[in-house]
This record gives sequence, structure tokens and C-alpha cells, in this order.
Amino acid sequence: MNARRVDLNSDLGESFGRWVLGDDDAMLELVTSANVACGFHAGDPSTLRQVCARAAARGVSVGAQVSYRDLAGFGRRTMDVEPSELTDEVIYQIGALDGIARVCGTRVRYVKPHGALYNKAAVDPHTAGAVVAAVQAYDASLPVLGLPGSELLSAAAAAGLRTMAEAFADRAYTAAGLLVSRREPGAVLHDPQEIAARCVRLVTEGVIVAVDGSAVSVPAASICVHGDTAGAVEIAQAVRRALDAAGVEVRPFAS
Repeated sequence: MNARRVDLNSDLGESFGRWVLGDDDAMLELVTSANVACGFHAGDPSTLRQVCARAAARGVSVGAQVSYRDLAGFGRRTMDVEPSELTDEVIYQIGALDGIARVCGTRVRYVKPHGALYNKAAVDPHTAGAVVAAVQAYDASLPVLGLPGSELLSAAAAAGLRTMAEAFADRAYTAAGLLVSRREPGAVLHDPQEIAARCVRLVTEGVIVAVDGSAVSVPAASICVHGDTAGAVEIAQAVRRALDAAGVEVRPFAS
């Protein structure tokens, strides 16, 4: 088997005050990129500083996970935001996290939308354009991480930004290569060994099996393991072990 390279990312920094979500420390031992919340869907300043400091100490790249302003809905509710306002809100989030990251000896190295914003930017050119405009305005050297074939990556590429395609370790796919809605049964996968095997096939063959049993081509430079999925640490451990055993080099795409 030929050696391949892939990045392993996870959504971190999503605790808020006394409410704790996920195990950021354990995930930072396994992933190479951290999609850190920016305070709009989750995360408070102290949580974000702790995650950025620990990511810097472990050589994990920090990415700004920008979102709709929706703490109550965890950023998973679609919102009707004017594109110019959305651009400003994304700039605000990148800047806030970048300031915290720089205090911790690192910086924001890429941008990835979260939740409903991620899904809408994948199919809606106006939303995608608003996110891209924010990245251009803040720092046009920042890569944009998103679904392969999405409106977001198309808009980013057209604007001259670096684009990185990702796949999801623990999410089910449709035959069209899109994520199955979380409202549907079976949308989130939980078996660590099944997920690990899917990830190895994804990296080595470039395909993932959809819910209808078809093999979907998913070119991806990064694989996301959600930090808030039940058993996230065990899943990430299984994925990392399987990739290592398959001779895959796991490293950040942006450093």
C-alpha cells in the first residue's frame, strides 16, 4: 500500500462556562488541526484561550470555526442573514480567535464554517460568497476548509483563496456526496472500527460508501471527527491507529 498524507481535524473549544462539551485535551493528542469555536455557536474566551494554548504546545494547527450567531441552537439552525452582515460577523469571529491564538503563541491558520452555516455555504452561492469575502478581507492567505464540490470551495477558488476539501469520519453520506441531515436516522455513525475502516478506504481509494450502498468519490485532504459525537475520543483513537497502520502520514494541511 502506498503511503498517503491526510490531516485529521476536530471541532473543539465548544464548552461554555460551567457547561462542558467533549474532551479537548484528549482530542488534541490525536488530531492535527483544531476547528476552534469563535463564540457565536459555542465557546467562551477562557475556553478558547485554553484550547489555543494547548494546541500551540502540541503543534496542532488552529482554525477559526465561524458560525451563525446562534448560541442557543449551537449554530445548527439555518438563519436568514444579509450577506454583508454575515461577512462582517465572520470577520469579527476570525479576528477574535486570532487575537486569542496570538496571545498563546500561534495564530489562526485556516477558516471552516460550522453547522448550518457550513451546510448553507455548501449549496448557496450568496452565503458562500459572504464567507469568502470575509476571509479575503481579513487575510487572503488563509485556506478555506469545506466539502469537495461545494459552492464555498468554488467561490473561494474563484477568489484566489487556497481551498482544502474535507470528509467526515462519523457522518453518513448521500449518493450525491452530501451529508445526511442530522434529522435523519443513521446520520451520525458511532462504531469506531467501522469508522476507522471507512477513513482508511477514503484516504487510500478516495471513496466513501453512501447510505444507499454506492461508492461515492470524495477527494479529501482532511478528515473531520466531531468532538461532540458520543465516544469521540474512542473514534479518533481508532481512526488514528488505523491510518498509522495503513502507512498514512497524518499531519496538518496548514502550518
